[in-house]
Amino acid sequence: MTVCSEQFIGLGRAQQKALGFPGLAIAVVPHPFGTQAREALTEIARDCAAQIAQHLCDIGSDEPVAAASAVAAVPRALLVEAPLALGALNQFYIERRWGDGLPIVPPTVAAVDEMLQHTTLARDTVVATIAPGFGVATVEYIAINAVMAGCLPQYLPVLIAAARAVATTTFHLQAIQATTNPAAVWLVVNGPIAKTLGVNAGSNCLGQGVWANATLGRALRLMLQNIGRALPGEMDRSTQGQPGKYLFCCAENEAASPWEPLHVERGFAATESTVTVVGALGTWSMNMTASAAEDVLFMIAETMQYPASSDYVFGGHPFILLSPQHAKIFAAAGWSKAEFKQRLWAASKMPAGRSRGSEFERTVTARQAELGQIGPETLLPITVVPEDIGVIVAGGTGSHSVFVPVSAHTQAVTCAITA
Repeated sequence: MTVCSEQFIGLGRAQQKALGFPGLAIAVVPHPFGTQAREALTEIARDCAAQIAQHLCDIGSDEPVAAASAVAAVPRALLVEAPLALGALNQFYIERRWGDGLPIVPPTVAAVDEMLQHTTLARDTVVATIAPGFGVATVEYIAINAVMAGCLPQYLPVLIAAARAVATTTFHLQAIQATTNPAAVWLVVNGPIAKTLGVNAGSNCLGQGVWANATLGRALRLMLQNIGRALPGEMDRSTQGQPGKYLFCCAENEAASPWEPLHVERGFAATESTVTVVGALGTWSMNMTASAAEDVLFMIAETMQYPASSDYVFGGHPFILLSPQHAKIFAAAGWSKAEFKQRLWAASKMPAGRSRGSEFERTVTARQAELGQIGPETLLPITVVPEDIGVIVAGGTGSHSVFVPVSAHTQAVTCAITA
């Protein structure tokens, strides 16, 4: 049985179908219910419980329960005849909702086979299951989406690692794929492979102009949609979305960083190549021309504080993308990355009273077990511990750094890139 609000019945039906149970009953609650008073919520809960009980009584004891689709034997990708002309081909993809709104590279048999030459894994190897539809991501399916995005064949191992990363329980892809938040998956590439593939870590690393960044980010989005079945307006329920949902990928500028890179900090050797996935809600530019470490830190800390932040409500895992200029200022002050995080964690605490009404109550409910009694003057840390703040150094010349808030309940995950 599925329980959902009135505005999410379509999501419930779509996920039931994707999981092989299209005929399950749905218990419906009013929308929105998160802003209701406690007394109203009590009545909503009672009504929902009554619906559940009635649905259970309506199931005959002699009626078999519909079985989910078997995934033990994963089928090969189907061969489909498609138009040769590019315009007609893209219309073909648009009608079937296989694309992202941009022109598609045809995933011909030859192109997919060439892509598969860059992995030692068999094409039918199951890499992961992708929420919310829990489609099975085989190496072949990943390769097909990589071709559609325009990836070069040597990019395939990065996408295989990314598929493993997003499917971990720690990353909580279900919450990112089906949320009303504008969540996008940000890929951060570390290690020697970033230079080998030409993933941009310098000027405009989050922008346009570099084939690897653009097609890797786009390929992951196509995988999330085509394998995970998170179609916009159906299981993808983002209220507005964001441009990062088309593509969001960069490398860390390890050569310009005074500190250990992200993957080393997370337990990998410097010589290993990794990809990290982050459930990013957007990017906030921070232009700070100050030259003193304490002044730059203060401005970053002040920027991070805003009442609508999921990170302050739940204790999240946000990221700071530091420009090389700012990172060197902190290093010149004698700060390690760990000390920078500790200082930033302390300086970015926000008074709980900046959230009003039901939002204040929501924060109290979410964090009282961690922080104890919470009043309007209680200072909320943005993360539970300083180590939960992610920090990378990326970008080119300039006094601009970036704050990346994250979707609630998701944590960044790093996976090794192997053949």
